[in-house]
Amino acid sequence: MIKPELKLESLSIGPLKKVQLKVLAGEIICLSGPSGSGKSRLLRAIADIEPHDGDISFDDKSQKGMTGHQWRRQIMLVPAQSAWWYETVGKHFNQPMGQALKILGFPEEATEWQVSRLSSGEKQRLALIRALSYAPQVLLLDEPTANLDADTTRKVEIWLMDEISKYQYPVIWVAHNREQIQRVASRHIEIKGSNLIEREISQ
Repeated sequence: MIKPELKLESLSIGPLKKVQLKVLAGEIICLSGPSGSGKSRLLRAIADIEPHDGDISFDDKSQKGMTGHQWRRQIMLVPAQSAWWYETVGKHFNQPMGQALKILGFPEEATEWQVSRLSSGEKQRLALIRALSYAPQVLLLDEPTANLDADTTRKVEIWLMDEISKYQYPVIWVAHNREQIQRVASRHIEIKGSNLIEREISQ
């Protein structure tokens, strides 16, 4: 059985023009580039949050043929700064995520914590857990470990890579740290001007 893949065809947004890209099931594409080059805007276009030209499809279903809400339940964006709507953590989860909480260093009662008490690093880890609680088909990760120390970063990387392998998510992961790219990437894509350029992971 052929696993679904994410396809970008002639996608243009901001400085990026006519982007062509396929992300295979279970593949992690690490995306890097200078500040302002369009990394976050590209993810937002794929998630159908920002207007753009071109077509995006997954499992041969076009973004244009679905409502934004339907699309974003499958194509899940975890932004660098997550938004929270309810007072407590657990109300944001779509299903119990006890094992993930434990792996990422949270007690069971973390679901009862007030969002207002969370540190930036706690919010970042919990936003990842929240995203996976909705059983998405694709993950778009915008610097998902930027607010974490080295040890916690490694825990999150290992957990994410296990989940990506298990569920075969196509993944675009914005990353700047060369060592992280070497640890997690299947492919490394860099934004250069209006284009995406594939780089050697070992560079």
